[in-house]
Amino acid sequence: MPSAAERTRTLVQSTCSAVLLVPGLEGARPEQLSPQARAVGADGEVFLLFPADSPAVRAATHAQDDELAAVLELTDVAPVAVPNRIRGRAWISGWLTRMPGLAAEPGYMMLRLEVGEASVDDLWGASHVEPEAFASASADSLVAHETELLQHLASTHSDQVQALGSLLGDRGGSRSTTGRRAVPLALDRFGLRVRFTGERCFDARFDFPVPVADVTELRRAMRTLFEAASG
Repeated sequence: MPSAAERTRTLVQSTCSAVLLVPGLEGARPEQLSPQARAVGADGEVFLLFPADSPAVRAATHAQDDELAAVLELTDVAPVAVPNRIRGRAWISGWLTRMPGLAAEPGYMMLRLEVGEASVDDLWGASHVEPEAFASASADSLVAHETELLQHLASTHSDQVQALGSLLGDRGGSRSTTGRRAVPLALDRFGLRVRFTGERCFDARFDFPVPVADVTELRRAMRTLFEAASG
């Protein structure tokens, strides 16, 4: 399974929603505190791009001693229609400073969040993440493609995803599968998570034989899974 640090790093580098929580800015609208872009630096710091007139930039500009405490909250929502769509949340707390000159275009300012601590609570469970582990971790190899791939599986390969239930054996329960629906919920380099809904709702993981490094290897791994389910 992916480590807690990797899962947190993946959320930061994904397209999931994010909001920067800064003391004193509780009255700001959520969209005013949502960075336009975010990235992780070589030392594990998180760079956040905001409009130059945003409340977050103004707060960082007027902070004393360049030490403004802040928390980046990330919320991961499944990109397909499924009950209980929130797949997880992560929190990265630290100190916020302005980075003049790093903005990609006029009218924007880059802020730097020096990571003090982090935590994640997702489909794998809840874990604390040390700054050093976050800095050394890598995002999942499929993070840039997961949304598109899950939507493709749900719309084009729904019958094959449904057939994966045949691999569950006793784990699928002894009750009738009539009316049971299978939705691809999450995808990473280790495998596919499917949510089965109907008489009862549960998740099942289908691991790949080996972790995949890219979409080409993923296609082969998915073909192996589908063949096993149809055999």
